[in-house]
Amino acid sequence: MAAIVAALAGWARRRARNLAPVGVVLAAACCLQTTGEAQVPAQDWPQRPVRVMVPFAAGGNIDVVARLTCQRMSETFGQQFVVENRVGGNGTIAAESVAHALPDGYTLFWAGPAVVSIFPAITKAAYDPVKDFKPISVIGVNPQVLVVNGKLPVADVAAFIAYVKMQPQRLPYAGGGGPGSLSNLLMALFLKRAGLEMTSVSYRGTAPAMTDLVAGHIPTMFVPLSEALPQAQAGNIRMLGVSSAKRARQAAQVPTIAESGFPGFHAESWNGLLAPAATPDGIVDRIAAEFARAAKEPKFAERLDQEGVEPLGSSPAETAKFIAADMALWADAVKIAGVSLQ
Repeated sequence: MAAIVAALAGWARRRARNLAPVGVVLAAACCLQTTGEAQVPAQDWPQRPVRVMVPFAAGGNIDVVARLTCQRMSETFGQQFVVENRVGGNGTIAAESVAHALPDGYTLFWAGPAVVSIFPAITKAAYDPVKDFKPISVIGVNPQVLVVNGKLPVADVAAFIAYVKMQPQRLPYAGGGGPGSLSNLLMALFLKRAGLEMTSVSYRGTAPAMTDLVAGHIPTMFVPLSEALPQAQAGNIRMLGVSSAKRARQAAQVPTIAESGFPGFHAESWNGLLAPAATPDGIVDRIAAEFARAAKEPKFAERLDQEGVEPLGSSPAETAKFIAADMALWADAVKIAGVSLQ
């Protein structure tokens, strides 16, 4: 494509005096440069590596799931799906770069609630999570778990609520990655439903919060299932309830928050793929179809299961509905928590 554009530009310069104005020809060349790739038939895509922007650092649960999925896509499509960890701005730098990228199917965004639903509800973002993106698929959902230090004298959600109410002063809880983190907002939703008042303590991520929880410096928090399981199995923490609509396969003995006296309580993290808004439907449908097949493949589903992810593989239409519900949920949580960023 670059060669075509260069040739057209050169031809325009040579013929400018005898033919149409140079501006007209160059405008045509620019049009080819910005839209030509998007006109490649969907069945011929991909013809080169696909970049997948992950808005968080390498090594975390989101990054691991993205790499597992991209490896699966690389094997299927015969081109590399390359993960690029573009961190900063609470994930918004990566989101903005994809929102404004060429809609040719070669730059995609690995999305989740933090960047799509939570941050835009807290402050004005440089992208619109609905208008600037086209939903592709949610590969899976990640339950969060209400956990307590292993020495806390509570065994279930009801006992936890009673224990908190008995304390003469407000107990603290770990707010995960800060006021706008999923962990903090999820606790805000739970405390509202339970009629409890506790004090949020912010941390620079889940890992240091978990360290203090295990050490007994903080009594409770919501944490991703994948990060809770090892500590629970070691007896360092106790899992009281999962935030998903149904029990997690990896911890079937742990009831849901809904089962524990709060019908309708349902909030969880998710991993999915979005494309720039004008990306051709044919390309989006091909990726979504492969996500759906992967989610049903036993070997791949088992790998997701090991990361605490329940496979989903939704269609683009289902993904759009899923995201709309997710945005409404976290917008409500932001109001309840009174979070705002200037």
